[in-house]
Amino acid sequence: MPSVRQRAPRPRCTVPGISSALYPMTELRITTFTTFEEVYQHQWLPLVRLATLTTGSLAVAEEIVQDAFVSLYRRWDAIDQPAAYVRIAVIHGCTDWVRRRQVERRHLQSRVSDAGLDTPEMLDDVLGGLSPRQRAAVVLRFYEDWSEASIAEALRCRTGTVKSLLHRSMQQLRKELAP
Repeated sequence: MPSVRQRAPRPRCTVPGISSALYPMTELRITTFTTFEEVYQHQWLPLVRLATLTTGSLAVAEEIVQDAFVSLYRRWDAIDQPAAYVRIAVIHGCTDWVRRRQVERRHLQSRVSDAGLDTPEMLDDVLGGLSPRQRAAVVLRFYEDWSEASIAEALRCRTGTVKSLLHRSMQQLRKELAP
């Protein structure tokens, strides 16, 4: 006879060392789920809320939660407490995402400070002072490394107009960035 793993129902437990009479929220409810669908139905929304608060982005939160549920589904037979497993997977996913974001910001800030700007916001402010055509010309020329002829074609103007846009943009940027 094959052995079937049964999960013993434990309706409640308390946080050790804290009286639930003084702090009613310390009483944890542990629900035993028998199917993946039950876990998904009961846990998806609270986990998305948790991930959204952690990451600050609903789209990123939904992706992290989805990845956690995929991991849970793959390991369903080996996991005793699926709700706890998926919650921890979401917390780890959020932590990883936040760490990656911090590293990206540090690298971006170091690249921007090497270019003479203090913060990425300052770069946005400086470029924000240009007209849309000037901004497009500057980005295409110096970031995308396009030729003046290519920029003229993209902006639907003459090459001389592109040269004028770039010249005036550079004058304005020098004035704003001058110490």
